[in-house]
Amino acid sequence: MILTARKSTYLFILFVICTAIVSCAQETKSSYKILTGADQTNLYVSKLKGKRIAIVANQTSIISNGSNYTHLVDSLVSLKLNIQKVFAPEHGFRGKADAGESITDGMDAKTGLPLISLYGKNKKPTKAQLKDIDLVVFDIQDVGARFYTYISTLHYVMEACAELKIPLLLLDRPNPNGHYIDGPILEPAHKSFVGMHPVPVVYGMTIGEYGLMINGEKWLDNGLKASLTVIKLKNYTHSSTYNLPIKPSPNLPNKKAINLYPSLCFFEGTNVNAGRGTNMQFQIYGSPFLNTKSKFSFTPTPNEGAKYPKHAHMISYGEDLRDAEKLTSLNLSWLIKATKQNRTKNFFNTFFTKLAGTTKLQAQLEEKVSEADIKASWQEGLEKFKIVRKKYIIYQ
Repeated sequence: MILTARKSTYLFILFVICTAIVSCAQETKSSYKILTGADQTNLYVSKLKGKRIAIVANQTSIISNGSNYTHLVDSLVSLKLNIQKVFAPEHGFRGKADAGESITDGMDAKTGLPLISLYGKNKKPTKAQLKDIDLVVFDIQDVGARFYTYISTLHYVMEACAELKIPLLLLDRPNPNGHYIDGPILEPAHKSFVGMHPVPVVYGMTIGEYGLMINGEKWLDNGLKASLTVIKLKNYTHSSTYNLPIKPSPNLPNKKAINLYPSLCFFEGTNVNAGRGTNMQFQIYGSPFLNTKSKFSFTPTPNEGAKYPKHAHMISYGEDLRDAEKLTSLNLSWLIKATKQNRTKNFFNTFFTKLAGTTKLQAQLEEKVSEADIKASWQEGLEKFKIVRKKYIIYQ
C-alpha cells in the first residue's frame, strides 16, 4: 500500500516536471526571434570571399545584433570583403527621396563606395555598371504589395545578372503583409514599373519566394533564368507578426501604415490624399473635393518624402484610420465611399489603372458595384495564382 502511494507520488512529480519542460519548450519555441537572411552571416559571408561584389541595398539592409544593428554594406566593408559598388532603388540608398523622385548617382560618404541609381536614367543595371562584378547581393525590405517597386527592381537586377551570367545572392526578409492574398491580377496590357507580373495586389510571399517565382515562371526577358541563391529566413511563417525595425520608405512610418498601404495606395490614382505631407501617411485619407460631413480634416504641407504633396496647404476632409483593425484582406470600403462623395469630374487619373493592373476596377467603382461583388470578380484569378504561388513557397 505504501509502495503504491509512493509510486503514485513519484509518477505525479514526474508528470509535473515533464509538463513544465514541454510548456517551457513551447514558450521558447513561440518566442524564437525571426532571423533575416542578412542576420545569418555564417550562411553567406564565405560565399563572398575572393569575389568582386555589387550590393543592391537601401536603409533597410541591416544586420541585427540584439537591440542594435549595423548596415549590411558597412558590415561587409569592415570584413575587408571586396565591395565594388552599391545599387540603390526608389527612394535612394538612405531612403529619403520622394516616391517617384529620380535618384542620381553619387558616392556614399561613410564608405566611399560608388552609388548607382536604379531609379534614374536606368532601372536595370547596365553591362558597363556590372563590368568586372563576380557576384551581386540583393537585400531590400519589401512590404508585399505589387505596386511597391522593390520587386520590379529585383526583376531587372535578376535579368541583368542572367544576361551576364553573374550569380545573384538574395538575403530574404519577412513580408509584413504576408498573411493574406487579395486583389485583381495584373493584366499584361497594364504592365509598368508599379506592376510587372501577373500577380494580385497582395501576393503573400517573401521577396525571396517572389524571386524564385520570377525565375520559375520565366518572366525575365527571353525566358532567361538567373543563377539565384536565397538565404532563407529562420523562425518565420507567413502568419508571423514582424515589425520592421527601419521604415521601408519615407511614407510608411509604422506597422499601421504598412498594413493599410495595399488598400489606401489606390488613392494615389485619384484626387484623394492618403496622408502624404503629414506624419500620418497611409493612415488617413481626405480631399478638399469630398462631399462629406466628416469632422476629421488635415492640411498637407511639404515634408520629408513629400516635397509636393497633393492638395498642399488646402484643408482636406476625410477619415482617420489609425485605430482601424489589422487588415487580413484588401479594404475597398474607403475607396468606394470616397468615389461616392467625390464632387469633381476628375476623381480618377491615369495612374489608377496602373495601380489596379486592370481597367475593370475603375469601371466597377464608377458603376457603384458593391465591394462584395468586386471581390467576387477577383476569385477565379486568385485561385489560379495560388496554384502558381504554391510552387515557390519556402515557408508555411
